[in-house]
Amino acid sequence: MNSLLFKFFLTFFVIGCGNSTEKQLNPTIPADAQIESYLPYLKDKNVALLVNHSAFINGKHLLDTLLDYQIKIAKIFAPEHGFRGDADRGAHVSTTVDEATGIPIVSLFGKNKKPSAEQLNGVDVIVFDIQDVGVRFFTYISTMYYAMQAAAENNVEFIVLDRPNPLGDYVDGPVLQPEFRSFVGMFPIPVVHGLTVGELAKMIVGEKWLNTEQKLNLKVVPVANYSHKMSWSIAIKPSPNLPNDLSIRLYPSLCFFEATKVSIGRGTQFPFQVIGHPNSHYKDFSFTPVDIKGMQMNPLHENTECFGVDLRGSSLNHKFTLKYIINFYADSNNKPQFISNIKWFNLLAGNDILSKQIIDGKTEQEIRLSWQKELQEYKIIRRKYILYPDFGIVME
Repeated sequence: MNSLLFKFFLTFFVIGCGNSTEKQLNPTIPADAQIESYLPYLKDKNVALLVNHSAFINGKHLLDTLLDYQIKIAKIFAPEHGFRGDADRGAHVSTTVDEATGIPIVSLFGKNKKPSAEQLNGVDVIVFDIQDVGVRFFTYISTMYYAMQAAAENNVEFIVLDRPNPLGDYVDGPVLQPEFRSFVGMFPIPVVHGLTVGELAKMIVGEKWLNTEQKLNLKVVPVANYSHKMSWSIAIKPSPNLPNDLSIRLYPSLCFFEATKVSIGRGTQFPFQVIGHPNSHYKDFSFTPVDIKGMQMNPLHENTECFGVDLRGSSLNHKFTLKYIINFYADSNNKPQFISNIKWFNLLAGNDILSKQIIDGKTEQEIRLSWQKELQEYKIIRRKYILYPDFGIVME
């Protein structure tokens, strides 16, 4: 395909994937679609891809695109939900082989979260191309961290093909405390961190969070014509239970319910867009979770009518709030059992303070005041790693 024809198709691809609240002359182009900008880094090297189903360019997977350019792909590393992105949350993803190409696929979820020296044997560079959603407990960034650490320890280059962050227009929530570090919270960042994966990778290196003496050879290929002030619509859902833009906007606010007996719509066609419980005391709206292959098997309250609230009419400008979890706790007639897994709740929150504040009946305003100092300190650190024009900040 000649260069002019490629740019023609690329423009239509990008227009279908993203949009901006600002008028702009040039389309926003994720890094993976800027093939000519990173091919020189891959030429004559053995490449491992850390990718999933979101790594598509003009209807073709990055794997197939690079093979068309005669790039040698030695291995595929896959995060939670697998290479094709259809595994349930937390489901075991086995190491296997891509049927179309015969290239081995190594799962980086479960017991094997970090590539081993053996798995990196003969690999020169790892390319990361996964659509993130900008929330601390979304595990793709934890997988990126472990792969970065392994790359540094084994003298392997690490390239991030950057992508817009659909929640990149703001920063909010409590900052994770070190003692609550886990796979759903690896770094001292807030719930909504306001970084692209490329910016976060730079922060991980710059703040010396890799916990390794070896230096990582990191390259970030930036998004073209992107600003943190933009809205960004994701054409391919990043995980089975985030099917649309609204579910992503609501995700950071509703995820705390995962540690309760209250459903957030897993087992429906609108997960992370409704809230409900079998107790009809809650609200008038109802839904019934069922098994949905490829989205959610064995959902909470399976085949049981749940009563609650329908958030599908919410604005796409929705931002992080505690009002839903506070209101449902206040309405509960079994408050001692409302948080059914306190350890999980605290890991999601990044502290053990939030659960106590909710139980003590604190207002959202009172709770927000308690995390402002750490949040402001994070915002100062964040500025050092911003690659794009930022919200409320004029870039030089």
